[in-house]
Amino acid sequence: MRAPASGSPPIPPNPLNPIMTPLMTLDVEELPYRPDSATVFAPLAARPWSVWLDSGRPGSLAGRWDILACDPWSSLVTRGGLTWIRDGGVSRSRQDPLDLLRRQLGPMAVWPPRVAALEPEGLPFGGGAIGWFGYDLGRRFERLPATALDRQGLPDMALGLYDWALLVDHARQRTWLAGRGGRSPQARERLRRSALAPGPAGLPGAFRVTGPLRSNLTDEDYRDRFQRVQAYIQAGDCYQVNLARRFSVKARGDPWAAYLELRRHSPAPFAAWLNTPGVQILSASPERFLRVREGRVETCPIKGTAPRLADPVADQRQRQSLAMSPKDRAENIMIVDLLRNDLGRNCAIGSIQVPDLFAVETFAQVHHLVSRVIGRLAPGVDGLELLRGCFPGGSITGAPKIRAMEVIEELEGERRGVYCGCIGYLGHDGALDTSITIRTLTLAQGELSFWAGGGLVADSQCEDEAAEIAVKARAMRELVETFRRDDGEEAFRP
Repeated sequence: MRAPASGSPPIPPNPLNPIMTPLMTLDVEELPYRPDSATVFAPLAARPWSVWLDSGRPGSLAGRWDILACDPWSSLVTRGGLTWIRDGGVSRSRQDPLDLLRRQLGPMAVWPPRVAALEPEGLPFGGGAIGWFGYDLGRRFERLPATALDRQGLPDMALGLYDWALLVDHARQRTWLAGRGGRSPQARERLRRSALAPGPAGLPGAFRVTGPLRSNLTDEDYRDRFQRVQAYIQAGDCYQVNLARRFSVKARGDPWAAYLELRRHSPAPFAAWLNTPGVQILSASPERFLRVREGRVETCPIKGTAPRLADPVADQRQRQSLAMSPKDRAENIMIVDLLRNDLGRNCAIGSIQVPDLFAVETFAQVHHLVSRVIGRLAPGVDGLELLRGCFPGGSITGAPKIRAMEVIEELEGERRGVYCGCIGYLGHDGALDTSITIRTLTLAQGELSFWAGGGLVADSQCEDEAAEIAVKARAMRELVETFRRDDGEEAFRP
């Protein structure tokens, strides 16, 4: 593994993590399969650091693997220039957070051959880090202005280190408990009990929202920001800027109830529930950010959106119109080119290709224009260096990336926090899979919030872009209204 790119001195191996060597095999136990992983995860949802990478309901949107974990043996939480590390004690460090994460992960092991024999395509995860990287973590990797207000005060990164996980394969209807080492036997036993429980857990706790749903930008504010973006584009400062709005409402109760309703109403292939310190994350993301498997790299940017229509014939015409839209195709190709450049920082020369361009994918609420860019890691490069070189994703910044991020900082007025960062895992074997945190709600300090935005280019029209934001926010606004009850009424349970 090459030295960290940040210029900081190499971090020595973690003495609390001596057992993660390339020779360690994966301990695997097959357990009964349940079609809906919510029935398995429900007893774990309220535990600190419980995580569920949720592929959506069985059979929906081609989701395959669910990853469920709890009780990490270590955790890292970054805020600003400090990272808090908990691994038996608590320490703080100003070193690069990705270098610290690499230290906690330990030597990257080769995926054990006997796992491949158990499952031909390999289990996706056998221990490692699961969590989220906030948009503003990018300030640790690039020189950016700091003028937007930090109203939520969320961490920039929160990751647990897990020895054990339940892996649910919906395609083959099989479930495994997999892991390495013995640092957290309670996690193994707790996961095993949840998988073997005779039936679904009881009802989730009550949840409600109160007061009006507010936005950080009024409609007039958005029109003003739109015109300022257009001025920057006309001046040649940038070609595309992703401008977003934040919505928030007061809330209290059990957010697990809200997540169950979100996944019922808007299933997505990269959904997730994360109960991390100070914030619960409820995601219904449709977009893969970065995937690394045995050195192969994949990113699938979304750029181009059209609302679903109730009439099947009209909905099919909507798909065809999106596929041929010159504006949406232009937006998409700008981001494809940006990502080719980002991948090129850490991929082998000549390995980057675009096998899928302008494919239309259909989700519960919208159609999206999706492309796929692939490559192969250069020798000596790992997934963390790839993540550093590509973060945050180009599909939710604009082009050129750094100038677009400067404009976002100036015009949105608030830090994005979790929004437009990524959620996912990094395994001890070097595997990585992350999603872009769009269509995502956070609950922190009694406030439920979410963002929605879209890419602005030279021929964008303000009314069309505002309508696109409304379409992207629709499922989350409907979720809010589902849980709206006056204080005198009983709170809603799904």
